[in-house]
Amino acid sequence: MAEQRMLKFVKVPRDMPAKRKAVERREDFAEIYAQYAAAKAEEQASRCSQCGVPYCQSHCPLHNNIPDWLKLTAEGRLREAYDLSQATNTFPEICGRICPQDRLCEGNCVIEQSGHGTVTIGAVEKYITDTAWAEGWVQPIKPASERAESVGIIGAGPGGLAAADTLRRAGLQVTVYDRYDRSGGLLVYGIPGFKLEKDVVVRRNDQLAQAGVTFVLNCDVGVDISFDEIRSRHDAVLIATGVYKTRDLGGPGAGLTGIVRAIDYLTASNRKGFGDEVPEYDSGELNAEGRRVVVIGGGDTAMDCVRTAIRQGAKSVKCLYRRDRANMPGSQREVANAEEEGVEFAWLTAPRGFTGDASVTGVRVSRMRLGAPDATGRQSPEEIPDADYTEPAELVIKALGFEPEDLPKLWGIDGLEVTRWGTVKADFVTKQTSLEGVYAVGDIVRGASLVVWAIRDGREAAASMLAYLGARSTVIAAE
Repeated sequence: MAEQRMLKFVKVPRDMPAKRKAVERREDFAEIYAQYAAAKAEEQASRCSQCGVPYCQSHCPLHNNIPDWLKLTAEGRLREAYDLSQATNTFPEICGRICPQDRLCEGNCVIEQSGHGTVTIGAVEKYITDTAWAEGWVQPIKPASERAESVGIIGAGPGGLAAADTLRRAGLQVTVYDRYDRSGGLLVYGIPGFKLEKDVVVRRNDQLAQAGVTFVLNCDVGVDISFDEIRSRHDAVLIATGVYKTRDLGGPGAGLTGIVRAIDYLTASNRKGFGDEVPEYDSGELNAEGRRVVVIGGGDTAMDCVRTAIRQGAKSVKCLYRRDRANMPGSQREVANAEEEGVEFAWLTAPRGFTGDASVTGVRVSRMRLGAPDATGRQSPEEIPDADYTEPAELVIKALGFEPEDLPKLWGIDGLEVTRWGTVKADFVTKQTSLEGVYAVGDIVRGASLVVWAIRDGREAAASMLAYLGARSTVIAAE
């Protein structure tokens, strides 16, 4: 009788790749998890129960065929596992590293619900594609035939790049415009290297460039080029700008030096990692070295900031969050990693102002408690009277989330409809906006969300654009 390759979760315990010791990883920006060895990847993949209703797949925004590529990995058929993984996910090695699996696929694993510990889906996904790159299985993008139609993509983040990949494979001429000097958006400048080493992103950028995708960088739409000009150059346009406008924080002393935005802080750190000249970092303005740091916020961006500050040699790092640990929106895995590295969390606290003359010296903090549930059923934080205190700080980082820029005003566009939240209004299925031939995806439509959702949107928008351009070509030919 052949050996049973799957359903080994009863005998084989869950085992993540080795994690570097906190004292070691505090010293650099390298990724903290090691790579699986082949035998360990096969072993962990074999824990999958191959359940009839794969909740891991249904709770993945890309609906990745997770049970099948786990089975192929367990059987040592890694090339086939990669082909299956790449079929639904443009960047599986990126998702394997940065997706909050504990909230998505792994958090809904059947064996996790039964108390056996989830299958390590993200780590196996990363292993599959890293092996594919090392073995040369990742083939250059070579369209079967070239098409004359041209698409302009505004924004080189995950949504724009996923669309560019799909469109170029179909033979379309693709130009990507981005305000930054490197392609990748938050993958490059927002997410620290200890979660996503930058050569992983650069490798995908190079693949697209070698395939014939044109990148127009350092290009600020509305300043260096108008939206109307981009629209006139191309047969269809995709808006994939993301959201970069930081939610602000008022109160006494809010304008003091030393209170900075998370995106500025993380961008400076990542630029430094590339070897760029970063005057704001070198001057100490966006550098935590030797300073008491307070990060305000509870999402994944806040976790990126606190863990970056630790690596920069901060004297102390504290994170203020107005709810408790159970209600924190950020990944629990990231919270645990931060605590191991020396970050302190002040739960049920909210800033009320800042102290200092010219530069910040402290944060006025109110203690909070969770009150009655709001309309969503989530308990609302409320202030405890007469329980304020001051948290010393020389650097305060605001990680309160992002909001959309006013694109119609910024770009001088007539007729581009937006929602009451300022996001671009786009059809849920086709991703088309109120303007013909103009599509929108990712955070500029959803609000601040996950990379995996942007990838899904980009792939779906590309399919809609191909259908639109095909129908348009038919009409023109008939005329």
